Amino acid sequence: MSNHKILNIDNLSQHEFDTEAELIPLMTPEDEEEMNNEKLPDDLPILPLRNTVLFPGVVIPITAGRDKSIKLLNDANAAGKVIGVVSQKDEDVEEPTPSDINMVGTVARILRVLKMPDGNTTVILQGKKRFEIDAITSEEPYIKATIKEYAEVRPLEDDVEFNTIIESIKELAIQIIKESPNIPTEATFAIKNIESNSFLINFVSSNMNLSVKEKQDLLMINDLKERALETLRYMNLDLQKLELRNDIQSKVRFDLDQQQREYFLQQQMKTIQEELGGVSHEEEIEELKAKGRTKKWNEKTKTHFDKEVSKMQRMNPQSPDFGIQRNYLELFVELPWNEFSKDNFDLKRAQKILDRDHFGLDDVKKRIIEHLAVLKLRNDMKSPILCLYGPPGVGKTSIGKSVAEALGREYVRISLGGLRDEAEIRGHRKTYIGAMPGRIIQSLKKAKTANPVFVLDEIDKLSQGNNGDPSSALLEVLDPEQNSDFYDNFLEIGFDLSKVMFIATSNSMTTIQPALRDRMEIIDMTGYTIEEKVEIARQHLLPKQLKEHGLTSKDLTVGKKQLEKIVEGYTRESGVRGLEKQIAKTIRYAAKSVAMEEEYNKKLTDEDIIKILGAPRMERDKYENNDAAGVVTGLAWTSVGGDILFIESILSKGKGGLTLTGNLGNVMKESATLAMEYIKANAENLGIDPEVMTKYNVHIHVPEGATPKDGPSAGIAMLTSLVSSFQQRKIKKSLAMTGEITLRGKVLPVGGIKEKILAAKRARIKEIILCQENKRDIDEIKPEYLEGLTFHYVREMSEVLAIAITDQKPKNFKVLD
Repeated sequence: MSNHKILNIDNLSQHEFDTEAELIPLMTPEDEEEMNNEKLPDDLPILPLRNTVLFPGVVIPITAGRDKSIKLLNDANAAGKVIGVVSQKDEDVEEPTPSDINMVGTVARILRVLKMPDGNTTVILQGKKRFEIDAITSEEPYIKATIKEYAEVRPLEDDVEFNTIIESIKELAIQIIKESPNIPTEATFAIKNIESNSFLINFVSSNMNLSVKEKQDLLMINDLKERALETLRYMNLDLQKLELRNDIQSKVRFDLDQQQREYFLQQQMKTIQEELGGVSHEEEIEELKAKGRTKKWNEKTKTHFDKEVSKMQRMNPQSPDFGIQRNYLELFVELPWNEFSKDNFDLKRAQKILDRDHFGLDDVKKRIIEHLAVLKLRNDMKSPILCLYGPPGVGKTSIGKSVAEALGREYVRISLGGLRDEAEIRGHRKTYIGAMPGRIIQSLKKAKTANPVFVLDEIDKLSQGNNGDPSSALLEVLDPEQNSDFYDNFLEIGFDLSKVMFIATSNSMTTIQPALRDRMEIIDMTGYTIEEKVEIARQHLLPKQLKEHGLTSKDLTVGKKQLEKIVEGYTRESGVRGLEKQIAKTIRYAAKSVAMEEEYNKKLTDEDIIKILGAPRMERDKYENNDAAGVVTGLAWTSVGGDILFIESILSKGKGGLTLTGNLGNVMKESATLAMEYIKANAENLGIDPEVMTKYNVHIHVPEGATPKDGPSAGIAMLTSLVSSFQQRKIKKSLAMTGEITLRGKVLPVGGIKEKILAAKRARIKEIILCQENKRDIDEIKPEYLEGLTFHYVREMSEVLAIAITDQKPKNFKVLD
């Protein structure tokens, strides 16, 4: 049962009346008999109630706000004051039609109509008799219908079972009124003074906490005894719920009492500590709790925090553990739990930022824009783990800053070079003295958001020490399927890293363990061409260095031609770090002249460059002539980009021995042996007298003996060099080659093609021989980088020799006998 309220049929606010007795006059048996004898009208206006059911004899107040309802009540009040009241099937329907209302309702008499200040109409109705709609006669301006009486079956007066049910209803109703704090005690008198059994059932049914459907089902039960039994069942359920609610409230009160007890004890402890000369830390703990209330924690994290705060409260502030616990909780509340910065998905703006900060690098920019596009469409995509792989100085680290700016995220960088302790990644357990969280958690604390752009610099330079393997600890960090619950030993609870965008950088793939490499998407960042370096110097490096040296473009200008001279003559690298140093050197010369007020050329000339930087030092990769037999130009890949190397072979009187020099690795030595054996097996086809091979020793040398060299890509160059020496014929001019050979004379593909092509262009090479399968690598290179180059794609060594070896005799030609 519930205290009676004005029920709003138009979804407006509810107004409580002070007591039940003010609204519900008691009904005597005489009143009931008179009401039963009243004849039902044939035709009635029908008022749909949104959230209640009217029972016969019961008086309820309702507030009407719908125009149709107000007009119906005004018309009925001015006429016979009798209307039909039915409940809606769905209270959310704003304009009910005949199909939206129940067909069984109660005839009601309007007792009083009140005009409210807010424009609504409040009316007090008393239910009379149940009816059933026979036919709808009109829907405008409101529903009208013909009705018929909904007959009721009443038990005999001496029905013992029925009388017992009535007594049980009275007892339960009084018990419910006592248990419920919301029902006024005056309702007990109303229950005791009800003489009519049917009115008692209707009164109780009307006031119980039931849904509209349940009340409607009660109204439609014809047998009064059956309706009384169903009402009693609902009352039992209601009483059980009340008792359970009261039981819970008493337990809550007990918990509050326990908290108050603990509070008083804490206050006593605080007083004792102050008497002993200690310092109270209650304010510090309260500050931590206040910060905790503002965090977006899930239930598990909040429970963990509350437990740790309670532990801190029980500690002696003078103990060492207190300081450790305080540091732990301060970290806990400062971490960005579920705090994310909003991503900026303006792809055109992102493209402009990437183009502004980095010249070239089209593949990397394309991949970043693709990621942003997918993130924009999905908005819940797990961030990928990108690994930018390439030589030093090509902009791998700096591109992370540009990505962060393009996304609108915080930028975080961790240098992993030389890291050899697993605890640097996962942190130490807080029980150790000087324990700290790992670098991942520390960096997130600084970033203040849980979705920064995280640059893991030099991931290939992780080393393994006595304290574990940090690269293995990174496996969890860099796995999108695992890092949603990253466990830091200091934090002791999972932290979600799935929204972090990790960008790793690496100079080499060989030193990264396979499991870690498998978790990352590798993006190659190859070296820059001379043209790209000149543009980078002009657009980025020169303005940057002028600013850092306190000069402007008015103090010094460097033309494209001079920049190209610096690139070609004073640097040999894939990146631009060395170039930046040379530019800085020229600017320092101008800065000194400005500071000392000396005369100098504000526009740099070629002579000035030689004066400042000295004579050009990087002339080794210029192509040499083909006057001698046995000198072949090969293409090599190095950690700083591509390079050309020369394979030299010479014959001397002997017994067919093979000598290799030039600091060659095992693979390169094997290539030379392969080439020699291939020539011996195919001497006649190559036009070489087999007898010659037994009378001459062969010496193969690769210049710059101090530089270690290895790899199979010089195989075809070695074979060509040997054949040229044995045939005493020149190699084609301005030709270079790269490829691996097999014992059967097949040419196999090799890597590093783009870097090798750039090296060939620097050396003014015109023609290049490659394996047929390397054509796909050439197709990926921009056409402007390939201008002036002719490519020969081969499958067999015979094709290489046909292209490379001419019929011309060298100047130092000698007859082999």
